[in-house]
Amino acid sequence: MDIIVVYCTVPDRKTARDISTILVKNKLAACINMIDKIESVFSWDGDFCKEKEMLLMIKTTRDNFEKINEVINEIHPYSVPEVIAVPIINCSEDYLKWVTHETV
Repeated sequence: MDIIVVYCTVPDRKTARDISTILVKNKLAACINMIDKIESVFSWDGDFCKEKEMLLMIKTTRDNFEKINEVINEIHPYSVPEVIAVPIINCSEDYLKWVTHETV
C-alpha cells in the first residue's frame, strides 16, 4: 500500500485541531503535524495576498485521499482549501507498516 503526505493550509489552530482530530479518530490518517506561523503569499481573484496560516502534514495511504479531501472540504472555512498529496518515494519498512496499520 502506498503512503502519501497530504498538505493542507488552515487559517487557525482550531481548524487545524478539528481536522486533525476527525482524520485520526476515523483512521484516515496515522499522524498529522501542525506547523504554526507560516506565511503564505498567493494570488486570489487577481489580488496579491499574504496570510498567516498553519500547515497540516497528514500522513496516510493513497487509498484514503478522496475521503480526506471530502472531510476537509466539508469543514474547512476556505472556499477552495489546499488539499494536495505527494508520494513518499522512500521510507523505512517499519514506518510504512505503522502508517498502514493505523489507517486500516
